[in-house]
Amino acid sequence: MLTFLVRRIIASALLLLVASFFVYILLTYAGDPLGFLNEITDPKIREDIRLSVIDRMSLDTPRVIRYFHWLGDVVRGDFGISTRTQLSVNDELASRLPLTLKLVFGASILSTVLGVTTGIVTALRQYSGFDYIVTFFTFLFFSLPVFWVAVILKKWGGLDFNDWWRDGAKMPTWLIVTAGIFAAVIAYSIAGGRWPRRSAIAAAGGLAGAGLFLYLSEAGWFVNPGIGLAVLIPLGLALAVAATAVFAGIKNQRALGASLTTAVIGMIVYLPIQPYLDGPRFGWWHALLLLVITLAVSVGVGFAWGGYDRGLSAKVAALVGFLISFLIFVDRHLQSWNAYATDSITRNRPIKTVGHSEPRFSGKGFWIINNDAFAHMILPTLALMLISLAGYTRYTRASMLEVLNLDYIRTARAKGLTERTVVVRHGLRNALIPLATIVAFDIGGMLGGAVITETVFEWAGMGRMFIDGLGNLDPNVVMAATMVVGATAVVANILADVAYSVLDPRIRLNA
Repeated sequence: MLTFLVRRIIASALLLLVASFFVYILLTYAGDPLGFLNEITDPKIREDIRLSVIDRMSLDTPRVIRYFHWLGDVVRGDFGISTRTQLSVNDELASRLPLTLKLVFGASILSTVLGVTTGIVTALRQYSGFDYIVTFFTFLFFSLPVFWVAVILKKWGGLDFNDWWRDGAKMPTWLIVTAGIFAAVIAYSIAGGRWPRRSAIAAAGGLAGAGLFLYLSEAGWFVNPGIGLAVLIPLGLALAVAATAVFAGIKNQRALGASLTTAVIGMIVYLPIQPYLDGPRFGWWHALLLLVITLAVSVGVGFAWGGYDRGLSAKVAALVGFLISFLIFVDRHLQSWNAYATDSITRNRPIKTVGHSEPRFSGKGFWIINNDAFAHMILPTLALMLISLAGYTRYTRASMLEVLNLDYIRTARAKGLTERTVVVRHGLRNALIPLATIVAFDIGGMLGGAVITETVFEWAGMGRMFIDGLGNLDPNVVMAATMVVGATAVVANILADVAYSVLDPRIRLNA
Protein backbone atom coordinates (compact mmCIF):
# COMPACT_ATOMS: atom_id res chain seq x y z
CA MET A 1 0.00 0.00 0.00
CA LEU A 2 2.87 2.37 0.79
CA THR A 3 4.31 1.79 -2.69
CA PHE A 4 0.93 2.54 -4.23
CA LEU A 5 0.54 5.78 -2.27
CA VAL A 6 4.05 6.96 -3.15
CA ARG A 7 3.45 6.20 -6.83
CA ARG A 8 0.11 8.02 -6.84
CA ILE A 9 1.50 11.03 -4.98
CA ILE A 10 4.37 11.38 -7.45
CA ALA A 11 2.01 11.08 -10.44
CA SER A 12 -0.41 13.57 -8.88
CA ALA A 13 2.41 16.03 -8.16
CA LEU A 14 3.49 15.90 -11.80
CA LEU A 15 -0.11 16.41 -12.90
CA LEU A 16 -0.47 19.46 -10.65
CA LEU A 17 2.83 20.78 -11.93
CA VAL A 18 1.73 20.62 -15.57
CA ALA A 19 -1.73 22.04 -14.81
CA SER A 20 -0.31 24.92 -12.76
CA PHE A 21 2.16 25.77 -15.54
CA PHE A 22 -0.55 26.11 -18.20
CA VAL A 23 -2.89 28.05 -15.88
CA TYR A 24 -0.10 30.43 -14.90
CA ILE A 25 0.97 31.06 -18.50
CA LEU A 26 -2.64 31.66 -19.56
CA LEU A 27 -3.05 34.15 -16.71
CA THR A 28 -0.08 36.16 -17.93
CA TYR A 29 -1.87 36.61 -21.28
CA ALA A 30 -5.22 37.50 -19.65
CA GLY A 31 -4.28 41.12 -18.96
CA ASP A 32 -2.06 43.49 -17.06
CA PRO A 33 -1.84 42.67 -13.32
CA LEU A 34 -0.79 46.30 -12.74
CA GLY A 35 -3.95 47.73 -14.28
CA PHE A 36 -5.36 48.54 -10.85
CA LEU A 37 -2.67 51.21 -10.44
CA ASN A 38 -4.69 53.51 -12.70
CA GLU A 39 -7.12 53.94 -9.79
CA ILE A 40 -4.38 55.56 -7.67
CA THR A 41 -4.17 59.31 -8.24
CA ASP A 42 -0.95 60.06 -6.34
CA PRO A 43 1.96 59.51 -8.81
CA LYS A 44 4.55 58.81 -6.10
CA ILE A 45 2.43 56.19 -4.35
CA ARG A 46 1.51 54.63 -7.69
CA GLU A 47 5.15 54.36 -8.71
CA ASP A 48 6.22 52.91 -5.34
CA ILE A 49 3.53 50.22 -5.52
CA ARG A 50 4.38 49.47 -9.15
CA LEU A 51 8.06 48.91 -8.38
CA SER A 52 7.22 46.83 -5.32
CA VAL A 53 4.85 44.54 -7.26
CA ILE A 54 7.28 44.17 -10.17
CA ASP A 55 10.04 43.19 -7.76
CA ARG A 56 8.01 40.75 -5.66
CA MET A 57 6.31 39.08 -8.64
CA SER A 58 9.30 39.18 -11.04
CA LEU A 59 7.18 40.90 -13.69
CA ASP A 60 10.33 42.09 -15.45
CA THR A 61 11.35 38.53 -16.32
CA PRO A 62 10.02 36.15 -19.05
CA ARG A 63 6.80 34.31 -18.30
CA VAL A 64 8.36 30.87 -17.95
CA ILE A 65 11.08 32.13 -15.60
CA ARG A 66 8.40 33.97 -13.63
CA TYR A 67 6.46 30.72 -13.24
CA PHE A 68 9.45 28.94 -11.77
CA HIS A 69 10.00 31.84 -9.35
CA TRP A 70 6.38 31.41 -8.26
CA LEU A 71 6.77 27.63 -8.04
CA GLY A 72 9.85 27.97 -5.84
CA ASP A 73 7.89 30.14 -3.41
CA VAL A 74 5.00 27.64 -3.40
CA VAL A 75 7.34 24.74 -2.61
CA ARG A 76 8.44 26.75 0.43
CA GLY A 77 4.78 27.22 1.39
CA ASP A 78 4.40 30.84 0.23
CA PHE A 79 1.72 31.76 -2.34
CA GLY A 80 3.01 35.32 -2.51
CA ILE A 81 1.08 38.55 -2.14
CA SER A 82 -2.04 39.94 -3.76
CA THR A 83 -1.17 42.60 -6.34
CA ARG A 84 -4.22 44.67 -5.45
CA THR A 85 -4.28 44.47 -1.64
CA GLN A 86 -0.56 43.90 -1.06
CA LEU A 87 -1.53 41.35 1.59
CA SER A 88 -0.33 37.78 2.00
CA VAL A 89 -2.33 35.27 -0.06
CA ASN A 90 -1.55 32.64 2.61
CA ASP A 91 -3.40 34.68 5.23
CA GLU A 92 -6.39 35.20 2.96
CA LEU A 93 -6.46 31.53 2.03
CA ALA A 94 -6.28 30.49 5.69
CA SER A 95 -9.36 32.58 6.49
CA ARG A 96 -11.42 31.59 3.45
CA LEU A 97 -10.57 27.92 2.88
CA PRO A 98 -12.25 26.59 6.09
CA LEU A 99 -15.51 28.29 5.07
CA THR A 100 -15.52 26.66 1.64
CA LEU A 101 -14.54 23.25 3.01
CA LYS A 102 -17.30 23.46 5.62
CA LEU A 103 -19.81 24.23 2.91
CA VAL A 104 -18.58 21.64 0.39
CA PHE A 105 -18.04 18.73 2.77
CA GLY A 106 -21.32 19.39 4.56
CA ALA A 107 -23.15 19.22 1.23
CA SER A 108 -21.11 16.16 0.19
CA ILE A 109 -21.94 14.16 3.32
CA LEU A 110 -25.66 14.97 3.16
CA SER A 111 -25.99 14.31 -0.57
CA THR A 112 -24.03 11.05 -0.35
CA VAL A 113 -25.98 9.62 2.59
CA LEU A 114 -29.40 10.65 1.29
CA GLY A 115 -28.59 9.86 -2.34
CA VAL A 116 -27.24 6.37 -1.63
CA THR A 117 -30.16 5.54 0.68
CA THR A 118 -32.76 6.76 -1.82
CA GLY A 119 -30.99 4.99 -4.68
CA ILE A 120 -31.01 1.67 -2.82
CA VAL A 121 -34.73 1.97 -2.02
CA THR A 122 -35.64 2.85 -5.62
CA ALA A 123 -33.56 -0.08 -6.90
CA LEU A 124 -35.35 -2.48 -4.57
CA ARG A 125 -38.70 -0.92 -5.58
CA GLN A 126 -37.96 -0.75 -9.29
CA TYR A 127 -40.83 0.56 -11.44
CA SER A 128 -42.95 1.30 -8.39
CA GLY A 129 -44.73 4.61 -7.90
CA PHE A 130 -42.04 5.68 -5.48
CA ASP A 131 -39.39 4.92 -8.11
CA TYR A 132 -41.19 7.05 -10.67
CA ILE A 133 -41.59 9.95 -8.24
CA VAL A 134 -37.92 9.89 -7.27
CA THR A 135 -36.91 9.57 -10.93
CA PHE A 136 -38.94 12.67 -11.81
CA PHE A 137 -37.40 14.82 -9.09
CA THR A 138 -33.86 13.54 -9.64
CA PHE A 139 -33.98 14.35 -13.36
CA LEU A 140 -35.51 17.72 -12.50
CA PHE A 141 -32.76 18.69 -10.06
CA PHE A 142 -30.04 17.14 -12.22
CA SER A 143 -31.02 19.39 -15.13
CA LEU A 144 -31.20 22.62 -13.13
CA PRO A 145 -28.19 24.98 -13.06
CA VAL A 146 -26.81 25.57 -9.58
CA PHE A 147 -27.10 29.37 -9.84
CA TRP A 148 -30.83 29.11 -10.59
CA VAL A 149 -31.40 26.75 -7.65
CA ALA A 150 -29.45 29.13 -5.41
CA VAL A 151 -31.56 32.13 -6.46
CA ILE A 152 -34.83 30.22 -5.96
CA LEU A 153 -33.73 29.04 -2.52
CA LYS A 154 -32.74 32.58 -1.62
CA LYS A 155 -36.23 33.79 -2.54
CA TRP A 156 -38.43 30.95 -1.22
CA GLY A 157 -36.24 29.45 1.49
CA GLY A 158 -34.92 32.77 2.76
CA LEU A 159 -37.08 35.84 2.14
CA ASP A 160 -40.50 34.14 1.98
CA PHE A 161 -39.74 31.79 4.88
CA ASN A 162 -38.66 34.68 7.09
CA ASP A 163 -41.88 36.54 6.32
CA TRP A 164 -43.91 33.42 7.14
CA TRP A 165 -42.01 32.86 10.40
CA ARG A 166 -42.38 36.50 11.42
CA ASP A 167 -46.17 36.31 10.86
CA GLY A 168 -46.59 33.40 13.29
CA ALA A 169 -45.52 30.38 11.24
CA LYS A 170 -49.06 29.11 10.66
CA MET A 171 -49.44 26.64 7.79
CA PRO A 172 -52.26 27.51 5.36
CA THR A 173 -54.95 24.92 4.67
CA TRP A 174 -53.86 24.34 1.08
CA LEU A 175 -50.34 23.48 2.19
CA ILE A 176 -51.61 21.00 4.82
CA VAL A 177 -53.82 19.34 2.21
CA THR A 178 -50.91 19.22 -0.25
CA ALA A 179 -48.69 17.62 2.39
CA GLY A 180 -51.37 15.01 3.06
CA ILE A 181 -51.74 14.21 -0.65
CA PHE A 182 -47.98 13.93 -1.06
CA ALA A 183 -47.74 11.61 1.96
CA ALA A 184 -50.59 9.49 0.55
CA VAL A 185 -48.85 9.20 -2.84
CA ILE A 186 -45.56 8.19 -1.21
CA ALA A 187 -47.31 5.65 1.04
CA TYR A 188 -49.21 4.15 -1.91
CA SER A 189 -46.07 3.88 -4.04
CA ILE A 190 -44.04 2.19 -1.30
CA ALA A 191 -46.73 -0.19 -0.07
CA GLY A 192 -46.93 -3.65 -1.55
CA GLY A 193 -49.86 -5.91 -2.31
CA ARG A 194 -53.10 -5.35 -4.20
CA TRP A 195 -54.74 -1.98 -4.67
CA PRO A 196 -57.23 -2.25 -1.73
CA ARG A 197 -54.37 -2.77 0.71
CA ARG A 198 -52.26 -0.06 -0.91
CA SER A 199 -55.21 2.35 -0.93
CA ALA A 200 -55.81 1.78 2.77
CA ILE A 201 -52.14 2.41 3.54
CA ALA A 202 -52.20 5.52 1.35
CA ALA A 203 -55.26 6.88 3.16
CA ALA A 204 -53.64 6.25 6.53
CA GLY A 205 -50.39 7.88 5.35
CA GLY A 206 -52.21 10.90 3.96
CA LEU A 207 -54.21 11.43 7.14
CA ALA A 208 -51.08 10.99 9.27
CA GLY A 209 -49.12 13.47 7.16
CA ALA A 210 -51.86 16.11 7.12
CA GLY A 211 -52.59 15.59 10.82
CA LEU A 212 -48.94 15.94 11.75
CA PHE A 213 -48.52 19.25 9.94
CA LEU A 214 -51.83 20.52 11.31
CA TYR A 215 -50.75 19.68 14.86
CA LEU A 216 -47.31 21.25 14.43
CA SER A 217 -48.87 24.41 13.03
CA GLU A 218 -51.54 24.80 15.70
CA ALA A 219 -49.17 23.89 18.54
CA GLY A 220 -46.69 26.57 17.44
CA TRP A 221 -43.91 24.04 16.94
CA PHE A 222 -42.33 26.05 14.12
CA VAL A 223 -41.97 29.01 16.47
CA ASN A 224 -40.71 27.00 19.46
CA PRO A 225 -39.31 23.80 17.94
CA GLY A 226 -37.88 20.83 19.80
CA ILE A 227 -37.89 17.04 19.90
CA GLY A 228 -38.48 16.40 23.59
CA LEU A 229 -38.49 13.16 25.53
CA ALA A 230 -42.03 12.25 24.40
CA VAL A 231 -40.86 12.05 20.77
CA LEU A 232 -37.34 10.87 21.53
CA ILE A 233 -38.55 7.64 23.21
CA PRO A 234 -40.50 6.15 20.26
CA LEU A 235 -38.06 7.61 17.74
CA GLY A 236 -35.04 6.20 19.57
CA LEU A 237 -36.61 2.74 19.87
CA ALA A 238 -37.56 2.81 16.19
CA LEU A 239 -33.98 3.74 15.24
CA ALA A 240 -32.65 0.86 17.36
CA VAL A 241 -34.95 -1.63 15.66
CA ALA A 242 -34.23 -0.22 12.18
CA ALA A 243 -30.44 -0.24 12.67
CA THR A 244 -30.57 -3.83 13.89
CA ALA A 245 -32.81 -4.92 11.02
CA VAL A 246 -30.49 -3.41 8.40
CA PHE A 247 -27.05 -4.25 9.77
CA ALA A 248 -27.59 -7.39 11.86
CA GLY A 249 -31.01 -8.79 11.07
CA ILE A 250 -34.08 -8.46 13.24
CA LYS A 251 -33.74 -12.12 14.31
CA ASN A 252 -30.37 -11.39 15.93
CA GLN A 253 -31.73 -11.11 19.47
CA ARG A 254 -28.44 -10.12 21.06
CA ALA A 255 -27.84 -7.28 18.61
CA LEU A 256 -31.44 -6.14 19.05
CA GLY A 257 -31.07 -6.24 22.83
CA ALA A 258 -27.83 -4.26 22.68
CA SER A 259 -29.42 -1.64 20.42
CA LEU A 260 -32.52 -1.24 22.57
CA THR A 261 -30.42 -1.10 25.74
CA THR A 262 -28.28 1.67 24.22
CA ALA A 263 -31.40 3.59 23.19
CA VAL A 264 -32.91 3.27 26.69
CA ILE A 265 -29.68 4.49 28.30
CA GLY A 266 -29.76 7.53 26.01
CA MET A 267 -33.32 8.32 27.06
CA ILE A 268 -32.47 7.90 30.74
CA VAL A 269 -29.61 10.40 30.57
CA TYR A 270 -31.59 12.88 28.44
CA LEU A 271 -32.91 14.93 31.38
CA PRO A 272 -29.86 14.72 33.71
CA ILE A 273 -27.53 15.89 30.95
CA GLN A 274 -29.49 19.05 30.10
CA PRO A 275 -27.88 21.25 32.81
CA TYR A 276 -24.43 20.23 31.55
CA LEU A 277 -25.41 21.14 27.98
CA ASP A 278 -26.71 24.51 29.21
CA GLY A 279 -23.42 25.32 30.96
CA PRO A 280 -21.84 28.65 29.98
CA ARG A 281 -18.52 27.01 29.07
CA PHE A 282 -19.96 24.16 27.02
CA GLY A 283 -18.22 23.92 23.61
CA TRP A 284 -17.16 21.60 20.83
CA TRP A 285 -14.54 19.84 22.97
CA HIS A 286 -17.21 19.01 25.55
CA ALA A 287 -19.50 17.72 22.79
CA LEU A 288 -16.67 15.56 21.42
CA LEU A 289 -15.96 14.19 24.90
CA LEU A 290 -19.62 13.26 25.33
CA LEU A 291 -19.61 11.53 21.94
CA VAL A 292 -16.53 9.49 22.86
CA ILE A 293 -18.12 8.46 26.16
CA THR A 294 -21.34 7.54 24.34
CA LEU A 295 -19.53 5.36 21.83
CA ALA A 296 -17.50 3.67 24.57
CA VAL A 297 -20.62 2.88 26.60
CA SER A 298 -22.43 1.66 23.47
CA VAL A 299 -19.60 -0.67 22.51
CA GLY A 300 -19.48 -1.92 26.10
CA VAL A 301 -23.20 -2.66 26.00
CA GLY A 302 -22.74 -4.58 22.75
CA PHE A 303 -19.99 -6.76 24.20
CA ALA A 304 -21.92 -7.20 27.44
CA TRP A 305 -24.74 -8.88 25.54
CA GLY A 306 -22.15 -11.45 24.48
CA GLY A 307 -22.63 -14.13 21.88
CA TYR A 308 -20.33 -15.33 19.13
CA ASP A 309 -21.03 -12.18 17.13
CA ARG A 310 -20.54 -9.72 19.98
CA GLY A 311 -18.47 -7.56 17.64
CA LEU A 312 -21.47 -7.05 15.36
CA SER A 313 -23.66 -6.22 18.37
CA ALA A 314 -21.09 -3.66 19.49
CA LYS A 315 -21.03 -2.01 16.05
CA VAL A 316 -24.82 -1.77 15.84
CA ALA A 317 -25.04 -0.47 19.42
CA ALA A 318 -22.37 2.16 18.62
CA LEU A 319 -24.38 3.29 15.59
CA VAL A 320 -27.53 3.59 17.71
CA GLY A 321 -25.60 5.49 20.39
CA PHE A 322 -24.32 7.92 17.76
CA LEU A 323 -27.81 8.46 16.34
CA ILE A 324 -29.34 9.05 19.78
CA SER A 325 -26.55 11.51 20.63
CA PHE A 326 -27.17 13.30 17.35
CA LEU A 327 -30.89 13.59 18.12
CA ILE A 328 -30.15 15.05 21.57
CA PHE A 329 -27.68 17.47 19.99
CA VAL A 330 -30.25 18.59 17.41
CA ASP A 331 -32.94 18.86 20.10
CA ARG A 332 -30.79 21.24 22.15
CA HIS A 333 -30.23 23.42 19.12
CA LEU A 334 -33.96 23.48 18.42
CA GLN A 335 -34.66 24.51 22.01
CA SER A 336 -32.50 27.61 21.54
CA TRP A 337 -33.85 28.42 18.07
CA ASN A 338 -36.56 30.81 19.30
CA ALA A 339 -34.07 32.71 21.42
CA TYR A 340 -31.84 33.11 18.38
CA ALA A 341 -34.64 34.04 15.97
CA THR A 342 -36.22 36.65 18.26
CA ASP A 343 -32.92 38.24 19.27
CA SER A 344 -32.60 41.96 18.54
CA ILE A 345 -29.81 41.16 16.08
CA THR A 346 -31.86 38.60 14.12
CA ARG A 347 -35.16 40.55 14.36
CA ASN A 348 -37.44 37.61 13.53
CA ARG A 349 -35.65 36.83 10.26
CA PRO A 350 -33.70 33.69 11.18
CA ILE A 351 -32.75 32.27 7.76
CA LYS A 352 -29.85 34.27 6.35
CA THR A 353 -29.37 34.87 2.64
CA VAL A 354 -25.98 36.65 2.71
CA GLY A 355 -22.71 36.09 4.52
CA HIS A 356 -21.41 33.18 6.59
CA SER A 357 -21.87 34.47 10.17
CA GLU A 358 -22.95 37.38 12.32
CA PRO A 359 -19.98 38.60 14.42
CA ARG A 360 -22.31 40.32 16.91
CA PHE A 361 -23.41 36.93 18.25
CA SER A 362 -19.91 36.26 19.57
CA GLY A 363 -20.08 35.54 23.29
CA LYS A 364 -23.81 34.72 23.34
CA GLY A 365 -23.35 31.03 24.00
CA PHE A 366 -22.49 27.85 22.14
CA TRP A 367 -26.01 27.03 20.95
CA ILE A 368 -26.86 30.54 19.73
CA ILE A 369 -23.59 30.79 17.78
CA ASN A 370 -24.20 27.38 16.20
CA ASN A 371 -27.75 28.34 15.25
CA ASP A 372 -26.36 31.44 13.58
CA ALA A 373 -23.84 29.35 11.64
CA PHE A 374 -26.61 26.94 10.62
CA ALA A 375 -28.90 29.79 9.56
CA HIS A 376 -26.18 31.09 7.24
CA MET A 377 -25.21 27.62 5.93
CA ILE A 378 -28.56 26.02 5.19
CA LEU A 379 -29.36 27.72 1.87
CA PRO A 380 -25.94 27.46 0.14
CA THR A 381 -25.58 23.88 1.41
CA LEU A 382 -28.99 22.97 -0.01
CA ALA A 383 -28.09 24.58 -3.34
CA LEU A 384 -25.01 22.38 -3.66
CA MET A 385 -26.65 19.30 -2.14
CA LEU A 386 -29.75 19.10 -4.35
CA ILE A 387 -27.75 18.90 -7.56
CA SER A 388 -25.38 16.22 -6.27
CA LEU A 389 -28.21 14.34 -4.53
CA ALA A 390 -29.90 13.74 -7.87
CA GLY A 391 -26.74 12.29 -9.38
CA TYR A 392 -25.96 10.02 -6.42
CA THR A 393 -29.53 8.68 -6.45
CA ARG A 394 -29.40 7.74 -10.12
CA TYR A 395 -25.90 6.27 -9.99
CA THR A 396 -26.71 4.20 -6.90
CA ARG A 397 -29.95 2.93 -8.41
CA ALA A 398 -28.24 1.90 -11.66
CA SER A 399 -25.33 0.27 -9.85
CA MET A 400 -27.60 -1.64 -7.47
CA LEU A 401 -29.80 -2.90 -10.31
CA GLU A 402 -26.74 -4.12 -12.18
CA VAL A 403 -25.32 -5.91 -9.15
CA LEU A 404 -28.63 -7.48 -8.11
CA ASN A 405 -28.90 -9.19 -11.49
CA LEU A 406 -25.48 -10.85 -11.29
CA ASP A 407 -24.98 -14.59 -10.85
CA TYR A 408 -23.50 -14.47 -7.36
CA ILE A 409 -26.59 -12.62 -6.07
CA ARG A 410 -28.84 -15.33 -7.50
CA THR A 411 -26.57 -17.92 -5.90
CA ALA A 412 -26.81 -16.16 -2.52
CA ARG A 413 -30.60 -16.19 -2.74
CA ALA A 414 -30.61 -19.82 -3.82
CA LYS A 415 -28.57 -20.69 -0.72
CA GLY A 416 -31.44 -19.39 1.40
CA LEU A 417 -29.80 -16.19 2.66
CA THR A 418 -32.16 -13.50 3.89
CA GLU A 419 -32.90 -10.56 1.60
CA ARG A 420 -31.17 -8.23 4.08
CA THR A 421 -27.97 -10.27 3.89
CA VAL A 422 -28.13 -10.45 0.11
CA VAL A 423 -28.67 -6.71 -0.30
CA VAL A 424 -26.47 -5.30 2.47
CA ARG A 425 -23.56 -7.72 2.64
CA HIS A 426 -23.32 -8.90 -0.95
CA GLY A 427 -25.03 -6.35 -3.18
CA LEU A 428 -24.38 -2.99 -1.57
CA ARG A 429 -20.61 -3.32 -1.15
CA ASN A 430 -20.06 -4.04 -4.82
CA ALA A 431 -22.58 -1.42 -5.88
CA LEU A 432 -20.66 1.26 -3.96
CA ILE A 433 -17.41 0.66 -5.89
CA PRO A 434 -18.31 2.78 -8.95
CA LEU A 435 -19.97 5.30 -6.65
CA ALA A 436 -16.64 5.90 -4.87
CA THR A 437 -15.28 7.25 -8.17
CA ILE A 438 -18.31 9.50 -8.64
CA VAL A 439 -17.95 10.95 -5.14
CA ALA A 440 -14.26 11.71 -5.73
CA PHE A 441 -15.03 13.57 -8.96
CA ASP A 442 -18.04 15.32 -7.45
CA ILE A 443 -15.98 16.89 -4.66
CA GLY A 444 -14.03 18.78 -7.31
CA GLY A 445 -17.30 19.65 -9.04
CA MET A 446 -18.75 20.96 -5.79
CA LEU A 447 -15.71 23.18 -5.29
CA GLY A 448 -16.42 24.57 -8.75
CA GLY A 449 -20.09 24.97 -7.91
CA ALA A 450 -19.14 26.72 -4.70
CA VAL A 451 -17.70 29.56 -6.81
CA ILE A 452 -21.21 30.33 -8.09
CA THR A 453 -23.01 29.55 -4.84
CA GLU A 454 -20.69 31.73 -2.78
CA THR A 455 -21.24 34.58 -5.23
CA VAL A 456 -25.04 34.32 -4.97
CA PHE A 457 -25.05 34.13 -1.17
CA GLU A 458 -22.07 36.48 -0.68
CA TRP A 459 -20.24 33.74 1.16
CA ALA A 460 -16.69 34.92 1.89
CA GLY A 461 -15.06 31.64 0.92
CA MET A 462 -12.42 30.53 -1.52
CA GLY A 463 -14.84 30.67 -4.43
CA ARG A 464 -15.36 34.40 -3.95
CA MET A 465 -11.61 34.81 -3.60
CA PHE A 466 -11.13 33.05 -6.95
CA ILE A 467 -13.74 35.21 -8.70
CA ASP A 468 -12.26 38.41 -7.23
CA GLY A 469 -8.79 37.28 -8.28
CA LEU A 470 -9.94 36.69 -11.85
CA GLY A 471 -11.70 40.03 -11.98
CA ASN A 472 -8.64 41.84 -10.67
CA LEU A 473 -6.18 39.83 -12.83
CA ASP A 474 -4.42 38.85 -9.60
CA PRO A 475 -2.32 35.80 -10.55
CA ASN A 476 -1.19 34.77 -7.07
CA VAL A 477 -4.76 34.68 -5.75
CA VAL A 478 -6.04 32.70 -8.75
CA MET A 479 -3.14 30.25 -8.61
CA ALA A 480 -3.61 29.66 -4.88
CA ALA A 481 -7.27 28.77 -5.37
CA THR A 482 -6.41 26.58 -8.38
CA MET A 483 -3.77 24.63 -6.48
CA VAL A 484 -6.07 24.03 -3.51
CA VAL A 485 -8.86 22.74 -5.75
CA GLY A 486 -6.40 20.53 -7.64
CA ALA A 487 -4.87 19.14 -4.46
CA THR A 488 -8.33 18.43 -3.04
CA ALA A 489 -9.35 16.55 -6.18
CA VAL A 490 -6.12 14.54 -6.08
CA VAL A 491 -6.59 13.57 -2.43
CA ALA A 492 -10.22 12.62 -3.09
CA ASN A 493 -9.20 10.32 -5.94
CA ILE A 494 -6.49 8.64 -3.84
CA LEU A 495 -9.05 8.04 -1.08
CA ALA A 496 -11.39 6.58 -3.70
CA ASP A 497 -8.72 4.10 -4.73
CA VAL A 498 -8.23 3.12 -1.09
CA ALA A 499 -12.01 2.72 -0.74
CA TYR A 500 -11.97 0.21 -3.63
CA SER A 501 -9.82 -2.19 -1.62
CA VAL A 502 -12.02 -1.76 1.46
CA LEU A 503 -15.22 -2.47 -0.46
CA ASP A 504 -13.78 -5.34 -2.51
CA PRO A 505 -10.96 -7.40 -0.93
CA ARG A 506 -10.06 -8.72 -4.39
CA ILE A 507 -8.66 -5.30 -5.26
CA ARG A 508 -5.04 -4.95 -4.13
CA LEU A 509 -3.40 -1.56 -3.89
CA ASN A 510 0.07 -3.05 -4.31
CA ALA A 511 -0.82 -4.62 -7.64
